[in-house]
Amino acid sequence: MMNTRILTHSRRIGAAVASALLLTGWAASATASTKHISFDMQVSAGAKTCLPHARADVRIVSNGGAEDMYVFAEGLAPKTEYDLFVIQVPKAPFGLAWYQGDVESDEDGRAFQHFRGRFNIESFIVATGPAPAANIFRDAPFPEAIENPITNPVQTYHLGLWFGSPEAAQKAKCPATVTPFNGEHNAGIQVLNTAQFPDTAGPLLQLK
Repeated sequence: MMNTRILTHSRRIGAAVASALLLTGWAASATASTKHISFDMQVSAGAKTCLPHARADVRIVSNGGAEDMYVFAEGLAPKTEYDLFVIQVPKAPFGLAWYQGDVESDEDGRAFQHFRGRFNIESFIVATGPAPAANIFRDAPFPEAIENPITNPVQTYHLGLWFGSPEAAQKAKCPATVTPFNGEHNAGIQVLNTAQFPDTAGPLLQLK
């Protein structure tokens, strides 16, 4: 029989997506033009030996003005905080990245989170000129920039999930490498990514 916790999580994500479809004006009999996509996140190379079964199911529903993104992950270290980023490319050096939010696993290493934002073909980062940047986390292992670099629009179509701290990664018997991928710039290694897609054609490109 299917594990009741897996069934509960599967029903939860299904109900969440169904609710989003109704809220955006789509009925259950929506046609092929309904704007929603789904894809997987796979375990990153650095976490394969310590979290070999880590994965996530991602579903995105659009109402035209914004998107609802639902992330259901499993195979994670239990009772651990992770950080989700929208990124330019799925693996190092990652390119430009946007901190989307936190994901926290339960005692069985499963997690569910809902994000609302822009997750489609128009997801991008741009800087038309330099401007001063706040220098808040001065003691972080990765110093903050005091001014942004100039860049033309850069599309960000990939997702990446990182351990919230190197200590949490070490506790899960993963490498304790320090990375800047959390709110205070002292995160652990990447756990999940969308590297099964080409670098310049991440999954968010599918939603047009």
